[in-house]
Amino acid sequence: MIFHVPEMSCGHCVAAIEKAVKAADPSAIIRTDLAAHSTEIDTTIPTAALLQVLAEAGYQATALEKGPEE
Repeated sequence: MIFHVPEMSCGHCVAAIEKAVKAADPSAIIRTDLAAHSTEIDTTIPTAALLQVLAEAGYQATALEKGPEE
């Protein structure tokens, strides 16, 4: 799943997102492009649940590519 995260602007943001996602799914693979404000997350967590995880970490995100459905 690829997400646009407009508030992601620094290494701290990247670390916070990675920590939140890994707490929900320790086996998730996360790749970020800070310049593009995007993150790609390989996980079995449904898109809606992952958006909630990101929101709870303080980052409103938009799914650019859908992943597993609920």
